[in-house]
Amino acid sequence: MLFNSLSYFLFLPAVFLLYWLVFNRSVSTRNLFLIVVSYFFYACWDWRFLFLLVFSTLLDYFSGLKIEACTTSFSRRMWLWISIGINLGLLLTFKYFNFFIDSFNSLLSQLRLPVSHWSLKVILPVGISFYTFHGLSYVIDIYYRRIRAERNFVTYSLFVSFFPLLVAGPIERATHLLPQLREPRKFNYEMSVDGLRQILWGLLKKVVIADKCAEFADPIFNNFTGYGGSTLFAGAVLFSVQIYCDFSGYTDIATGSAKLLGFNLLRNFNYPYFSRSIAEFWRRWHISLSSWFRDYVYIPLGGSKGGKFRTVRNTFVIFLLSGFWHGANWTFIFWGLLNALYILPSVFGGSNRQYLDIIAADKRYPTAKEALLVVRTFLLILIAWVFFRSETLSQAFSIVGRMFSRSFFEAPLLPNKAILLLACIPLFFLVEWLGRRDEYAIQRLSLNWSTYWRWTLYLFFSSLVIYFLGSKNSFIYFQF
Repeated sequence: MLFNSLSYFLFLPAVFLLYWLVFNRSVSTRNLFLIVVSYFFYACWDWRFLFLLVFSTLLDYFSGLKIEACTTSFSRRMWLWISIGINLGLLLTFKYFNFFIDSFNSLLSQLRLPVSHWSLKVILPVGISFYTFHGLSYVIDIYYRRIRAERNFVTYSLFVSFFPLLVAGPIERATHLLPQLREPRKFNYEMSVDGLRQILWGLLKKVVIADKCAEFADPIFNNFTGYGGSTLFAGAVLFSVQIYCDFSGYTDIATGSAKLLGFNLLRNFNYPYFSRSIAEFWRRWHISLSSWFRDYVYIPLGGSKGGKFRTVRNTFVIFLLSGFWHGANWTFIFWGLLNALYILPSVFGGSNRQYLDIIAADKRYPTAKEALLVVRTFLLILIAWVFFRSETLSQAFSIVGRMFSRSFFEAPLLPNKAILLLACIPLFFLVEWLGRRDEYAIQRLSLNWSTYWRWTLYLFFSSLVIYFLGSKNSFIYFQF
């Protein structure tokens, strides 16, 4: 059930009305209702993998209880590693098994040794990376005594399976979401209106911008040998906008849907393309994943303590893991490596903690230096996105090589609609710039307008969404 589909437009209002008007006797009743609709939501993708979601929930629920009940450090560590081992074992099997087999066969082939072409024919369960990381953070937090184990199985099950974040995040923390699941919830009109506004903005980013960018970016990447540097550069720009609007649009719809039910989810994007450095970009892009690797991998490995060598080593570890998390392809691993190389100068120079606030927070315009830093950062990220989007490393290197050839100065071979889209993209980022101090761009943009003009804006955005809704393209991060 896609967020940008008619079925979800029918599903969400039905859940909203039943949740507030019918299943309102107690917290447990509402939570149980949300579990049922969340499992239905997941079953609409592929009901065969419901058992995997149930098994993961049971595993981490009982592991958490065991870890908390153990009286010796050995037994606590044993139950922690049982949970981690099984969770990662399932993730590696379903997501990476064929990658390892193919890579091993490729190595044997290069060594002129007999090659086995056997592989495991499995479908990647949607959302497995996200709900696995939910469970891992939960048991690790219990192990380090940051939280107590959740006794109520219904509450914990909803933490893992809550439908707005089940398929593509954000990756929630038990410390943030579990307390909200335990508390009684009263309908909040302002919060619900804010949720609807955020859903509208997310749909506009996904349906009107991301899907249209994909319409022109995909043919360029799929037929890259027939294009020169300027066209390939335009394709890279379109994909950079596509992946941002696609994933942040999903997050806006998920967060807005949760607000309709009285929940606040973790923020996942904070205007990353206005970043002045790579380090700032990663504090603003896919925040829930970046902070997960920081808290559960980087810091336990020693973080930035113990000298530059350990800091560099740990930096490479988390970026390579981030690349590997995104998919079973060497392009993702190289993408992670490239971002690690990008961030090294700031690590050595001690400037990776610069720019903690949004650009021009107290001003209307950035300085010339800030604008140049933003452009430089975007260009570096754009090159990295070429590797992320490409099917193979050779394709990515070929595209980057052509982008920096003489053909970059030739007129791009783009249809008029693509040129018009490229011309309209700055208008989108202008709206983002005006709303950069808020959670999402139009959160307060029109609140001081008259009712007539505010509703005119909402109707205009809604009309655009309805007009472009026909494609119903899947979200990019569903494959992760």
